[in-house]
Amino acid sequence: MTGIGPKIRELRKSKKMSIADLANTSGLSTGLISQIERDKVVPSIVAMLNIVNALDVTMGYFFDEEKEVSTLIRKDERRTLVTNDRSRIYEFLTPTYNKKIEFILIRLNGCTHKAEEAISHDGEECGYVIKGNMVVIIAGKRHILHEGDSIYFDSSKAHVYENYDDDECISIWAMTPPSW
Repeated sequence: MTGIGPKIRELRKSKKMSIADLANTSGLSTGLISQIERDKVVPSIVAMLNIVNALDVTMGYFFDEEKEVSTLIRKDERRTLVTNDRSRIYEFLTPTYNKKIEFILIRLNGCTHKAEEAISHDGEECGYVIKGNMVVIIAGKRHILHEGDSIYFDSSKAHVYENYDDDECISIWAMTPPSW
């Protein structure tokens, strides 16, 4: 997620928000916002979602370089979001700007127990496990998925994806409306 700090700063300023305003709205500290804007810190997924919600944009705003996006996305041209601890890698399989649905390939590397980072947002999600095993925690209830399993849920319920064991887990997710 490096390189998005200046985009956050530019958008914040265009909305005539101070760092303190963004911190208040997002629930993050002014120091963290300042470090993120200067690309000194890679924000967690939860922090990034708080920022995009506070700035009233989707995550795609920070990753789309152009507004006209090709309908074909080659595997080596996917937009990728890597968490600060590299345990989660998100590969966008669809253009992320101004679409009605998004598809994301999620790689969970090793043990990724982050139940405290559960998120919620408007919409619906459906996931399918291609390789490995994962746990999806929805509103505190654990669902164990194995290779070939799928799950559907209302995204407004707090949820988080976790790896079930130390082996890599690969899954594909459809989300509507796009939140990234």
